[in-house]
This record gives sequence, structure tokens and C-alpha cells, in this order.
Amino acid sequence: MKKMKLILITLLMFYPSIVFAYSSKVIVGGQNIGINIQSNGVLVVGFYQVDGKNVKSNPSIEVGDYITKVKDTEVNSINELTNAIEKNIEDSKVELTYIRNSKENKSTMELIEQGGVFKTGLYVKDSITGIGTLTYIDPESKIFGALGHEIIEANSNKRIEVKTGTIFNSTITGVNKSSDGNPGEKKANFKPQEVYGTISKNTQYGLFGTYSASLPGNTTYDVANKDEIKVGNAKILTVLNGDEIKEYDINITKINEYNKIKNISFEITDDELLDKAGGVVQGMSGSPIIQDNKIIGAVTHVIVDNVRTGYGIFITTMLEEGEN
Repeated sequence: MKKMKLILITLLMFYPSIVFAYSSKVIVGGQNIGINIQSNGVLVVGFYQVDGKNVKSNPSIEVGDYITKVKDTEVNSINELTNAIEKNIEDSKVELTYIRNSKENKSTMELIEQGGVFKTGLYVKDSITGIGTLTYIDPESKIFGALGHEIIEANSNKRIEVKTGTIFNSTITGVNKSSDGNPGEKKANFKPQEVYGTISKNTQYGLFGTYSASLPGNTTYDVANKDEIKVGNAKILTVLNGDEIKEYDINITKINEYNKIKNISFEITDDELLDKAGGVVQGMSGSPIIQDNKIIGAVTHVIVDNVRTGYGIFITTMLEEGEN
């Protein structure tokens, strides 16, 4: 069987019964959103040599580590990291606190001086910006959910830990079409000054936070339970041009309630969507899936070897995560 590749387009207490706090009706999204996340700490994404030398630390700093302190000074941005290092250098060394696999560690890093400047030899990142699709807004709590999957930093392959973040207005300017083996993507103009809401967490089930702008006039849909979803016709809501949310036909081919996020297998059957996008494209993640006039899930993945097909997550999983 040919192996399929995927591309991404988060203390339990037990009681006799569980009642979730999310609404039975939600405002369904579909609009494109810009995303900006400031990380909780400064993420190490690579290394470089200084004067042909590797900077030493013990134990070694690794790609994917989050530097959170220089000596006793907390750092959450590249500027804060640089300033704190300059103020705390002792004998060409500096003490760092970093998080690896949720565990705090300390390391003394030896710096290299070049042209009167001490350098770390680390490539770091303190924020990430991109686009995706808003899935829903709970009209009661104003909690929103988007993407249906986590945001991963490409170089480190690590989930971005949120310190602060926003979703904001962005407009689709075009689509690079997908073809088998080569997923396409939406292209967009950012309008970061038009903030829609604040991001509180980035989990394997999507982005979640509080919607702070005026609620959009999108249609409110009933929420479908898992056992109501069936194989057959459905629709997705997404934007391929400007700000226009349109419905496109899909066919649900399989339902898997045991997988955490790949719950709904589908194929695109809409001629207009196939003509404009070639199939599922990056930036479509979070597009709501509608069946029998209820929201049942959100698009999450494209199958690279057959870009007309993809996966979606149950909407109830996203709603539960949003309320936790």
C-alpha cells in the first residue's frame, strides 16, 4: 500500500456524568484570519558558527529549547534576550534557564567575542505569523476556535508556546493551486491593526482564545454530536477570494471517532473549488464542515499524495478544548 503523507493546513477530574459548558449553537466562521503569537520564552531554532567556532554550553542547548531567563532576568523576546546577555556576561560566559520537554534546566554558555561583540551562535525566534481559518465563536462565552490543529515552528518542529497572541483581519489575494505531491496555499494581505481577538492557547486541537471585536453576522448553527455525523454529502465554508465566505461541496468517506484529530475523512467534489484551488490548500485549516444544517467539524489536513482529499476534526472536540 502506498504510504500517504500529511501536512497540517492541545488534571482530569472524573464524575459520574460530564456536562460541557459550550453552547449548543455557535456562530460559524469560515473567514480568513491572520495569526500572530508571541512565544513564552525565546525559541532556539538553529545554530551558527562564530569565527569558525561552535559556541559551547553544558549541557548543550538544543533546537526546540525555550530560553526563559538569563541569570535572574526573565526574557520573552529577542531584544530582551540580547539585553539581558549583555548585562550578565561574566568571563565570557552567561547563565541560561531553558525549558525542554516541560522541564526547567540551567546551563552556562560560553560566548565568543567578534569585533567587540559577544555572540551566542544561536538562531532564535520569539514570534510567529501566519494565516488560517476561523472555525467558530461561542456567542455566550465569546470563546473562539480556529485551525483545528496546533501551530508548529518549522525549523524546530516544536509547538509554539503562547505568551500572548492575536487573530486579526486578513484578505485573500490569490491561491497557489494544489497538485498531487505539492499542496498549494492561500495568499493574503495582513491587517494586524484590525484585531478580532486574543489567543490564549495553541494545542493539538487548534487555536483558542477570546473574541473581542463585534460579533460577525455569520449564520448560527446547531452543534452536531459525533453520533449524528454520517458518510455522505457535506459542505465546507472558506474564503478563496477577498473576504467572501462561500460554501463548497465535499463527500465524507469515513468517520473515525477513535483518532484524536483525524476524525472525518473527506474528498472535495465541488468543481469551482477544484478549479480555483486544485484541492485542499494550506490556510484552509479551520474551515467549518457543515452537514444537515449543523456544524460537525473543521478541516485540518491535506493528504499530499491526493490533494482532493483530507481530514477534519470533530467540532465537539474543539469546543471541549476551548472551554478547558
